[in-house]
Amino acid sequence: MLLSLAVIFLVGLSSASIVRLLKLPGIIGLLATGIVVGPYVLDWLDPSILQISSELRQIALIIILIKAGLALNLSDLKKVGRPAVLMAFLPACFEIAGYICFAPLLLGINRMESAVMGAVLSAVSPAVVVPRMIKLIEEQSGTNKSIPQMILAGASCDDIFVIVLFSTFVTMAQGGTAHVMDFLNIPVSVILGILLGILAGFILHAVFETAYQHQHKIRNSMKIIILLAVAFLLLSMETWLKNNHIALSGLLAIVAMSCVIKLKSKPCVTKRLSEKCGKLWIAAEILLFVLVGAAVDIRYMLHAGISAIAMIVIALAFRTVGVWICMTGTELTIKERLFCVIAYLPKATVQAAIGSVPLSLGLPCGNSILSVAVLAILMTAPLGAIGIDNSYQKLLSQDHPEKS
Repeated sequence: MLLSLAVIFLVGLSSASIVRLLKLPGIIGLLATGIVVGPYVLDWLDPSILQISSELRQIALIIILIKAGLALNLSDLKKVGRPAVLMAFLPACFEIAGYICFAPLLLGINRMESAVMGAVLSAVSPAVVVPRMIKLIEEQSGTNKSIPQMILAGASCDDIFVIVLFSTFVTMAQGGTAHVMDFLNIPVSVILGILLGILAGFILHAVFETAYQHQHKIRNSMKIIILLAVAFLLLSMETWLKNNHIALSGLLAIVAMSCVIKLKSKPCVTKRLSEKCGKLWIAAEILLFVLVGAAVDIRYMLHAGISAIAMIVIALAFRTVGVWICMTGTELTIKERLFCVIAYLPKATVQAAIGSVPLSLGLPCGNSILSVAVLAILMTAPLGAIGIDNSYQKLLSQDHPEKS
């Protein structure tokens, strides 16, 4: 495993650096590294690290979500309101509708299988989107209209909505029936996740304050370790409650917890905590995207063909319509709305995590879904990253704070 970690970090860093010299996002080099050193090409990674790949990717997501919560300004999010809520589900619904309409024609699968494919493919990638929105918040690009905050919040909820739909559609595709509670679990999951995260945030803040008042100041590095440990507990609680038929979003709970810490702490403390998370993210990002790349079976992409590419493009067009509708009635300019469309393009983590599930369950559409999922990652993750990185300065206004 140690040799595999050395390969991941050294080759990943080198590839990312080379790609950046070409004026492209480092994520492309990291994904390429994972594909090349992964089990389907050179097979340089130890099986033991591949067995815990999903857990390592989850830890990386936790780190960036904590940083997201520490960067998110709740007052800014309140100003956005309706569009942020719509962004959590409407673009995904439009994309799923695109697959239901066109996948039977292009890929030869039935409507139910098309719905399963749409659920796999319609989730936006928080791993690509969240760190970039944090960067925009820190640079104060588009923050005067709370654009990065809106996208960050929407992307965090989008995955929950899609995964619940995926579970429901898979049950139906296997010959089961969907229940009303399956769909009610979506808002329940969001509400319970936020409430639990708020509770955890207040408890942690009370612990930190009590220690400070009793002359036992907790270092910021230690606070980050405690935040990570509590975040692990929140995700474990999600799994435990799910087994007991109670829906809860652990990812939203982590963001809510970090938001409370930001709200109750001094700005200088929040800034230092965010910087600590940023340093952890340097290593976590490499692990996340190299392992996402390693999960990609390039053979399925080669079988996908032109029809799969056409299907992905059509579905993204449907998604664009959904994003555009979310922006109606807002003060956003055409350029700012275009940026929101670009920011909602990338797929990666969810597709890598659940793309192979239909195949493992023996669904006839399993190979087709995995092929399209692999192709979507390779097409949209770099496209979204490049689009965000190269367009935000042209499409978003810079919000310069007044000097006191």
